[in-house]
Amino acid sequence: MNKAFLLVLLSIIPLLISSESKTPQILNKRITPINILPSQNSTPHLINALIHVESRGKSDAIGDVHLKTPSIGVLQIRPIMVREVNRILKKRGKNKYFILNDRFSKSKSIEMFKIWKGYHHKNSSDEVISRCWNGGSLGYKNKSTLQYWGKVKDKLEQLNGKIRIITF
Repeated sequence: MNKAFLLVLLSIIPLLISSESKTPQILNKRITPINILPSQNSTPHLINALIHVESRGKSDAIGDVHLKTPSIGVLQIRPIMVREVNRILKKRGKNKYFILNDRFSKSKSIEMFKIWKGYHHKNSSDEVISRCWNGGSLGYKNKSTLQYWGKVKDKLEQLNGKIRIITF
């Protein structure tokens, strides 16, 4: 058994068998279930759900105008995402390059999303992909992305049927 795991286990056991009537603090934590199953070819439905949540399908949508760099287009892409997609393309040896104005194009925005997803989330669930799209590379761990996922999930259920959630 891993030494670190054993140390954690040994430190938790007294809490679990405590004779106090109060529930140990560690047992009061609520665990939010995450769908960890890879998406089953639901990319078109996921993209449509994201587009609906992000912009209601408006290619000229401009969001987060209060920030220095607003998000633009049907998928509300920021300049940092354009740079990331271009980095992925360069790394893969592709002779393609996106510019910031490409965010106004629905087809180019979807293409950028697919490149990003294919590189970072090849085997991720729709929930993880959505939450990272909304909250960055660790968005799936961030509680603030749960509400966003709820909106995407609702739209996905309309498009795709029920989504299986695994709870622990």
